Amino acid sequence: MTQTRRTRMSPEARRDQLIDLGLAMLADRPLEQVSIDAIAEAAGVSRALLFHYFESKQDFHVAIARAQAEQMLERTAPDATLGDPLVILAASMSEFIDYVVAHSTAYTTLMRGASSADPAMREVVDNTRQVMARRILDHAPALGVEVTPLTEMTVHGWIAFVEETTISWLTEPRVSRDELLGLISASLPALAGAVAPV
Repeated sequence: MTQTRRTRMSPEARRDQLIDLGLAMLADRPLEQVSIDAIAEAAGVSRALLFHYFESKQDFHVAIARAQAEQMLERTAPDATLGDPLVILAASMSEFIDYVVAHSTAYTTLMRGASSADPAMREVVDNTRQVMARRILDHAPALGVEVTPLTEMTVHGWIAFVEETTISWLTEPRVSRDELLGLISASLPALAGAVAPV
């Protein structure tokens, strides 16, 4: 990575720059291999300065993971202009697949790598899942599905299914992208129908 010439920045801008450099490094390495020294060199700052913004290497990695989660949530935000909730779901899942493909190493290591056992990292993942679940539950009434504890449990289970199915596909893509998209998009309405009151 090309070293950035050191310039005077506000504390917030410098912190954002360091996180952006960390995100860029995720393109070709897992989060655990994003080193403080490499970031400091790329930013044109001292290692000590980086620790002025982050308490530890782990704190820095958590900040990177949080920024990546925010990117993914922004990319997959429901597009209300599409009207039909099922079309909105398919569009969001399409964006999710494309985002995960573009960030496959980072996504897989966050979900299954060594860092996945860290409580702070788990909090990032769990918070991301909560946002995804809330989006789905907000659209449930439009599909005639009542939001109940059983519905909420089903949605969270579906999110876990989407994550595991997508990672499996990334690891061994034996079906096409469109087949994967069809599976994860169709499974949610099927599950919702299964838990609907008779």
